[in-house]
Amino acid sequence: MRKSLKLALIGAAILGSLAIAGCGDNSKPSGASSTQESKLMQTIKQRGKLIVGTSSGYPPYVFVDADSPDKKVIGLDIELCKQIADKLGVQMEVQDMGFSALLSSVTSGKVDIAVGGVNPTPEREKAMAFSDIYLPTEQKLLVLKKNEHLYKDMADLSGKTIGAEKSTTQETTAQSIKGANVIGLSNVPDAILQLKNGKLDGIVVEGVVAKQYLVFNDDLALADVQFQGAKKVSAVALPKGSDDVLKVINGIIKQDTESGQFDKWVDEYSKIAVEKAKK
Repeated sequence: MRKSLKLALIGAAILGSLAIAGCGDNSKPSGASSTQESKLMQTIKQRGKLIVGTSSGYPPYVFVDADSPDKKVIGLDIELCKQIADKLGVQMEVQDMGFSALLSSVTSGKVDIAVGGVNPTPEREKAMAFSDIYLPTEQKLLVLKKNEHLYKDMADLSGKTIGAEKSTTQETTAQSIKGANVIGLSNVPDAILQLKNGKLDGIVVEGVVAKQYLVFNDDLALADVQFQGAKKVSAVALPKGSDDVLKVINGIIKQDTESGQFDKWVDEYSKIAVEKAKK
């Protein structure tokens, strides 16, 4: 009798332990998948820092504060990134570089995200992910004011030398001009200098940015030329497969768009850029 009872108890214990083990095996995969973070999110949190890549000289989006001791980059896109870093609970580091190196820095992992009036084109979307868009604008032609009357339509640009920042959608727009000689330059300030020195007949530049340079360059003007399909929007670029980080960024963009914060930043940093240029 005692032997039978002992065997029964041992059998019950074995069955109980198997049942517990079975429950544990079934619950583990679903629990792991629900809490799994993307590689980018893990990297940012482990580092305790969001590394932002940008290309300055593009006010009011991004430009260098020449008055600051460390020549830091400021602008509306930097304010956006501060919000992203705060939401993630980390610090922010900005790396300034030429635009031609900016997007490749995202795919190579040198930076976590890229900003600076970045346009999410279909070609770029093959290599990286993009946030929701913000601040729609148009591409414009910046020329010397004394030559403004010479350029009324696209045909007037045939045979002319047109500049644009290298590897940008502005360069792509310039390349669509029939008969024009297009020169890609490292940044917008360099293109402005080339225009003033007579080495360029015009520069294709984003409308919001062009207005900043008009304020403190009274020898420049916007030509009447209209580029077909040259609507421009901005977005944050980041590595593919980073949906959790993307969700955070899109939430902030939605909030800032609905509250009118982007428009406030455009006004604020346009004034700051003009004031600093006057010094």
